[in-house]
Amino acid sequence: MTSKETILADAESPVGAGLLAKASGQSTSSLKDTPQSRASSLLQGSGPTLEFADVSLTLGRTTILDKVTFQVRPRSVHALVGPNGGGKSSLIKTLLGQMPHQGRLSLQWLGEPGIIGYVPQALEFDRGLPMTVDDFMAAMCQRRPAFLGLSKHYAAAIGEALERVGMQDKRKRRMGALSGGERQRVLLAQGLIPPPQLLVLDEPMSALDEAGIQVFERLLGDWRAAGITVLWIEHDLEAVGRLADHVTGLNRRVLFDATPQQALTPERLLTLFSTHPRSLA
Repeated sequence: MTSKETILADAESPVGAGLLAKASGQSTSSLKDTPQSRASSLLQGSGPTLEFADVSLTLGRTTILDKVTFQVRPRSVHALVGPNGGGKSSLIKTLLGQMPHQGRLSLQWLGEPGIIGYVPQALEFDRGLPMTVDDFMAAMCQRRPAFLGLSKHYAAAIGEALERVGMQDKRKRRMGALSGGERQRVLLAQGLIPPPQLLVLDEPMSALDEAGIQVFERLLGDWRAAGITVLWIEHDLEAVGRLADHVTGLNRRVLFDATPQQALTPERLLTLFSTHPRSLA
């Protein structure tokens, strides 16, 4: 099958819009969203190649990203590491179509374009809202209004996703009554519906307790086995060293792009987290 490429030329690009649609609970797949197609998508191992080519972002007089160039290989777990303020989340926002940028972002699919999933770092909402876990999942994963309850089309998938993250027994709890780690598990659950071929994770471990970290690591293994391409922003370098296939160090520009063993050396990390980083070969 020939490779298909979708290019993100600006904030209005199809892929950026697709990611935003997934974040608001709409399907971004060009395939029919049926239980059979969702199951087959996991078995096909159809994660795309993601390429950043000279991507730059300037806000006012501040350079946020400076000619960022690297490639995320298909069906791999690719970690993005670096200091706060180094541009990691801004790079994700350019991918989501939320920020204007220069340069080129492209997705190369093997066959038909698939589903893109996104798990944000945190969930901002009014904790006084009488919104249960089921209500949240309904709002994120189905087009039917959440106040009408779970649709039959998504009820089984939502139940399975919550079971996988250990939140099945808290479906009727208010979101505002959950701990930070529990809310993060619910965010992981919504990222599973419908099953994505490309999954973007923005510091998913930041609020998780030890049990939640075990859940996440198991999910990461499942995504790798299913052939999903994962772009993963993470601060836990020990976890990155154990779980990632490839690591890119970003501090406004790419400082290294290598395997975890090659990337996470004392010299590279010292440079990555310095105030004035210098490029390393």
